[in-house]
Amino acid sequence: MSQTERVRCLIVGSGPAGYTAAIYASRANLNPVVYCGLLTGGQLTQTTVVENFPGYPEGVDGNQMMLDFRAQAERFGADLRDGVVVKADLSKAPYALTIDDGHVVEADTVIIATGASAKYLGLADEEKYKGEGVSACATCDGFFYRKKTVAVVGGGDTACEEALYLAGLAKKVYMIVRKPFLRASEVMQKRVKDAENIEVLFEHNTLGLYGENGVEGAHVVKRKGEPDEQEYDLPIDGFFLAIGHKPNSDVFKEWLDTDEVGYIITEGNTPKTKVPGVFAAGDVADPHYRQAITAAASGCRAAIEADRYLREQGII
Repeated sequence: MSQTERVRCLIVGSGPAGYTAAIYASRANLNPVVYCGLLTGGQLTQTTVVENFPGYPEGVDGNQMMLDFRAQAERFGADLRDGVVVKADLSKAPYALTIDDGHVVEADTVIIATGASAKYLGLADEEKYKGEGVSACATCDGFFYRKKTVAVVGGGDTACEEALYLAGLAKKVYMIVRKPFLRASEVMQKRVKDAENIEVLFEHNTLGLYGENGVEGAHVVKRKGEPDEQEYDLPIDGFFLAIGHKPNSDVFKEWLDTDEVGYIITEGNTPKTKVPGVFAAGDVADPHYRQAITAAASGCRAAIEADRYLREQGII
């Protein structure tokens, strides 16, 4: 038999957005309950050194950074719990969310901070070299590849944007594109074409990665399955995935508006969703920036809006 609990503020997710929301909601005496999800600490726990977050002049390990966020949320009294939300009923307030252990939480306000998961090719080597040459964020990790050679997988606008960013840091950038053309907009295609240190490898697929101490190259194939198929090794220092992200929004899609990819649509420049008292923060609602600093900022805004909503409703 499931147990039902009533809370003022339920936060779903524990990355920079979720933890920041917890800090602000706790300081506002909202007594937030946080369900941390499948990946406690979010995507940042899968990175190595974070050097572009303010306050860490020497950089910080991604796991340690999230532990710092967590400790700060706990200091102000946030109730942090393991568990995954598997069902949501946002038809009326209080909103009912079911946890994977059968527990049901009824919440006056809900902050969705479930993040987004980077898409990978599915190669075993991607997991093997994660944090040792494999990355899904050029803005996060490009700094480590100054004057080096890297490859970007993908042919859309995101891949072109990542390649152009890396071209300003790396000696050489390869784009590994499985089609004979780029899917990106004309303006992005032109920028890539005009960049002297970007080389597009059309009709290429990655078969695997190799290296003793991190990525040293990629096993690639040109025109796979064709009579003139050619396999060879491409020496690189870094391998960047730019084939998209999947927002972790499925459990809420019945009740909220999302775009064609699944990002939750919010009202204007706010974390408000179409459901009063339900807010979305971080990567689950941000297809553009996907940075720890922007996620934290949106978590702050979501908590402030949750506090305002509760006061307007006379709940506190």
